[in-house]
Amino acid sequence: MTLFLTGIFILIAGYFTYGKFIKWILSPDNRTTPAILNEDGVDFICLPHWKNMMIQLLNIAGIGPVIGVILGIKFGAIVFLLIPIGNIIGGATHDFLAGMMSLRKGGANLPKIIQNTLGTSFSWFFNVFMIFLLLLVVAVFINVPAELVDGFWENTRADFWAAVILIFIYYIIASLFPIDKIIGRLYPIFGLMLFFGTAMLLISLLWKAGHAETDFLVPTDNFIKNMFQNQPMSQPIIPCLFVTIACGIISGFHATQSPIIARTMKSEQEAYSSFYGMMVLEGIIAMVWAAGALAVYNLFPETLNMKAPVVLLEIIKYFLGNGLGTITILAVIILAITSGDTALRSLRLSLGEIFHISQKVAWKRILIILPLIICITILLTWSHQNAKSFGFLWNYFAWGNQVLAACTLLAGMAWLISLRKWWGIALIPAGFMSFIVLTYILWISPTHGGPLGFGLPYNLACGLGITGAVLLCGWAFHCGKKLRTVEDSKKLLPDNKNGIVTEKEISEIHR
Repeated sequence: MTLFLTGIFILIAGYFTYGKFIKWILSPDNRTTPAILNEDGVDFICLPHWKNMMIQLLNIAGIGPVIGVILGIKFGAIVFLLIPIGNIIGGATHDFLAGMMSLRKGGANLPKIIQNTLGTSFSWFFNVFMIFLLLLVVAVFINVPAELVDGFWENTRADFWAAVILIFIYYIIASLFPIDKIIGRLYPIFGLMLFFGTAMLLISLLWKAGHAETDFLVPTDNFIKNMFQNQPMSQPIIPCLFVTIACGIISGFHATQSPIIARTMKSEQEAYSSFYGMMVLEGIIAMVWAAGALAVYNLFPETLNMKAPVVLLEIIKYFLGNGLGTITILAVIILAITSGDTALRSLRLSLGEIFHISQKVAWKRILIILPLIICITILLTWSHQNAKSFGFLWNYFAWGNQVLAACTLLAGMAWLISLRKWWGIALIPAGFMSFIVLTYILWISPTHGGPLGFGLPYNLACGLGITGAVLLCGWAFHCGKKLRTVEDSKKLLPDNKNGIVTEKEISEIHR
């Protein structure tokens, strides 16, 4: 219990200390926001600050901080410290950077941000990767809530595919309608359910802990024997923990969601609480569910061999029973659904931006959505075949998610360098996450207990991961210096047509 409470304290204290430091560096001001400059009645609309915070929280707090930590706590109680430290230094900083870059680039989506900071050539690779990841996100965030509906209300014989169809229909509608018509109206209600469910779990957890004979948040001998690091196919904390917990610590998916809110803010002054603050709140949610999972693993050893969604149901049944449990499982289902709908929305917006398709006209939005429906249906059919298929889907989703985080942080590093701001706040998490994703894909393989990868020896994979991370950070530094030169040249040529500066003009200026 001590580690758990210490982690909660770190998250709260970090928001008011390190978070303020990040805010000082990024310096949100009173300039006109994209919601006012580009108002279109669909995606660029001013919304109240409290609604923006609620939408951002529900956008980013998908099933990662629930399912991810139920799996991640099997690495041990050290997770109670790694979640808050990683969240404050990495995840919340990542979200704040992504949001501010979008605000300063007219509400640009992540592909445009990557193109502006890391170059056009890299952006094409990134665009393909991001589209594939968002397809995985939507598929995962349909699959899991449908499984939960089918499992929790088993006496009603709810059909998995019936739940899939209903959830998918909602996603399509929510992604097509203006943001204030559905998302802006439903999310406050969904948010209250999320807060209530998580708060009830926390209260029950603390109550039962206070009346238990032993601290059920201290790993038992049986738990230690069966934790990830002590299984026949051992999974080391580095890099596996930071891929298993796909949210809560850091998540690249959030960078695809922050531009949605950047397009609905009345003032840049809202950015700190909306981006940094909501990620810290997600960290607290992740901590509560991690504690619930560890308690259930200790009290009921048989759950160590169960699938994460099944363990989730066991947590709810033990701590909350049928009445409050029903509300809580609805809150968890909503967590997934409120990330899946905006993931599909972000996918639509990004494709529209990449292919220069205006999103003001309804039929053009539908034109983009139709092929996405086919792709997602294929992924859903494959992932539901068996537990192994879903496991592969989750692993690739989680790894791809963190690849996006590394790319966003590298872009943030280049952006800060171009502005002559202290770029160390991006360098540290960018270097670490680059090392994690490179090491993971180089090491992982079926023989190592995971999906397909290169299967290299662990020490070799770590060595190559470190080398690759150093090279990537050096490349981002070069991109930032080059971007700074272009920005300086624009200032020296105020009358240049459309602000375009050629390479020849730059060389002449700096000769």
